[in-house]
Amino acid sequence: MSFPNKEDRQRCWGARDKYWDCLDKVGEDEKSPCGELRKLYENFCSTQWVKHFDRKRNYLVFKNRIENEGYEPFDEHNKSAYSE
Repeated sequence: MSFPNKEDRQRCWGARDKYWDCLDKVGEDEKSPCGELRKLYENFCSTQWVKHFDRKRNYLVFKNRIENEGYEPFDEHNKSAYSE
């Protein structure tokens, strides 16, 4: 696989950004109207880039949730909630 040129990268990033914007607005579920944008994103970006960007989005969503909602450390007090 050759390295994408500037236009290919911009097309990929644009498709990714539109897909992420859609997810931010409507959420992530199986019946999401973002499916067509996901197809474009996968079509314009290499598989490796899609995997990388998906992991990056998951991390950013997690980080944002922790920053805004806080976190509950795992300890003996709340252990029973996770052991079932």
